[in-house]
Amino acid sequence: MKSIFAFETPGEGEVYEATVKRLMMRLGSYKAFLRNAFGLTEVPKAVVWTSSKLATDVFGHVPIPAYTREELIFMCPDQDVWKRIMLEQMDGEDLPDVRVFYESAGEAQLLDILAHELTHHLDQFPDELEDERTDAIWFEEGMCFYLPRRHLLGDPYFNEVTAAEKSLYDALKHRYGNHSIDDFGAASYKGTLPSIMFDYWRSFLAVCELVERENGSAHAVFRKYNTWHEKGREQPLAEYFGIEL
Repeated sequence: MKSIFAFETPGEGEVYEATVKRLMMRLGSYKAFLRNAFGLTEVPKAVVWTSSKLATDVFGHVPIPAYTREELIFMCPDQDVWKRIMLEQMDGEDLPDVRVFYESAGEAQLLDILAHELTHHLDQFPDELEDERTDAIWFEEGMCFYLPRRHLLGDPYFNEVTAAEKSLYDALKHRYGNHSIDDFGAASYKGTLPSIMFDYWRSFLAVCELVERENGSAHAVFRKYNTWHEKGREQPLAEYFGIEL
């Protein structure tokens, strides 16, 4: 994959060059892992590194400056931007451990997000990114967090981010969790970042639970997921898996 710098002023992207080089090297090793372990075949042509404003207002109209569109990943490489986003997720809750985690995550947070976007390209997900079907969004989003956190970022980061998102889920489920996990995004009408992110935390935690049930085998979870798909999605996915988050 190529790296393309797309900023408004000449030289604006130079400050991120070293960070991007490190991220792309580690993403390359993760890409090889996905090829070997999960049959990744097609990868994006490039990562477009850009500012948060251009990512959310020009290249796309999305609330978060990282997303995949066809053959490109768009990503803001500014750690300060991501720190503000992650702290905003707390929605005013007093969660000291969560705050410490997000204030110290640094480059690992960027790699987490970048690898998440690459994982969307796995053939294991039968739905296309622009597919009209929405009943399996939570599974794909949760697995796209689980795989890089478990297989790229290491156990300490995995344990810390899981604890942080479990704390956020517990603190905010009374505000944003009054819908089934199958209705991914149902609370986002509130228009706040926490209302949008709530279903991402919940999806990741649900996939963690599913993998634990299969003694740590994501492959076994994928097999069950694809059985559900091949049999015509006869029941809601959360019901099929017995997920109650």
